[in-house]
Amino acid sequence: MRIQKHPILGEFEKGELVTFTLDGKEMQGYEGEPIAAALRAAGVMTHRYTSRFGKPRGVFCAIGRCTDCVMIVDGKPNIRTCVTPLKAGMKVQTQYGIKAKE
Repeated sequence: MRIQKHPILGEFEKGELVTFTLDGKEMQGYEGEPIAAALRAAGVMTHRYTSRFGKPRGVFCAIGRCTDCVMIVDGKPNIRTCVTPLKAGMKVQTQYGIKAKE
């Protein structure tokens, strides 16, 4: 289930296996791969819930144009996880709705 080639980012080298958290739960992925790729490889398909009806959303376009894959990353909301590289120690959280920028 690991994404090997991204439609915009192209192929990426597998970095070092690193640990990050999703909603406080430890997970692993390869440094440099999109956060969404690491989540998908771990079986995580829901990244956020819509504000109006609470419907789950995940990767849709995979090129950073839509908002279906946005999550809170290291305390910052609305991060497009399909194009954001994974780093060791990242704190990723499920997002509920679209958060206003501070």
